[in-house]
Amino acid sequence: MPPSVPSVPSCPSSRAPGPASAPTSEPEYRIEDLAHRSGATVRTIRAYQDKGLLPKPERRGRANVYDDSHLARLRQIADLLERGYTLASIKELLQAWDEGRGLGGVLGLVAEVDGPWTDEESGRISRAELDELFGGEHDEAAVAEAVALGVLEPLPGREDEFRVPSPQELSVAAELHKAGVPLLAITEQLRELRGQVEHIAARFLDFTNEHVFVRYLGAQLSDVDASEAADLVRRLRPLAQQTVEAELARAMQKFAARNLRDHLRSAAAVPPADPGGTARTEQIRLPAETVESVRELVGEAHVPAFFAAAAEREVRARTMDRMTRGGV
Repeated sequence: MPPSVPSVPSCPSSRAPGPASAPTSEPEYRIEDLAHRSGATVRTIRAYQDKGLLPKPERRGRANVYDDSHLARLRQIADLLERGYTLASIKELLQAWDEGRGLGGVLGLVAEVDGPWTDEESGRISRAELDELFGGEHDEAAVAEAVALGVLEPLPGREDEFRVPSPQELSVAAELHKAGVPLLAITEQLRELRGQVEHIAARFLDFTNEHVFVRYLGAQLSDVDASEAADLVRRLRPLAQQTVEAELARAMQKFAARNLRDHLRSAAAVPPADPGGTARTEQIRLPAETVESVRELVGEAHVPAFFAAAAEREVRARTMDRMTRGGV
């Protein structure tokens, strides 16, 4: 379920106060006072100003003066950060507010897009539990790779504990390791898979933008348009995952069955051992396409004999070539 749309406090005008001679009843703050009242640090306030999230203060001599509009803006930012919005998203939302557009629909749209796209809940795991999960193997390189990929997230102040964004993904890795796959091979495979999946996601977004969301792109969204777009995101969100799951199941069935047939056919193509012990046999892997072509050419029953005859003919041809060139 998407996060609830935060209530936005009434925000006073973000314009700086008037000249010092003009009478005003608004409270005024130095940056240290503003930090104390808002709960933000002085460094954070300055960073927000640099990023365009907070209006510039009025300059009074050598001092910067802030008012209640700055305090309200800082509380808005803190509220949105607490709800999981990124600073980039917050900047867009606050820009919409400053332009006089309604925030309700925009916040709902951002909540749909920025919110989690899965019902899976994150978990935590200690380093000892992690080692135990992977058979007692203490592999620092593999852990570093998992952290780099975001499979594990170190918890601040807890060196031996991690947040696990996707326990299912970690469980898959553990099962693969139990089956004999090295840890670094698992992380390498995940890195490759992630690139392919991100390509699929980008293609799906391009597709829906072209055919569904085109009317919302490049325009200033009204509150009604934003609410309508958020409803579309909510309805279409599961479609990509459902499509990928269905197509992956189809592809796995197709290629797993083909892979098994190819192994069985390769084994069948090996001649039986010589009872007298005069001939040596060896299993050779052949490309699946080659085996399939030969099967279509001579039929299933003659595949082993065909390969044996082809190999024998090649050996004889090369022997004749060496002899005609004066070789031994």
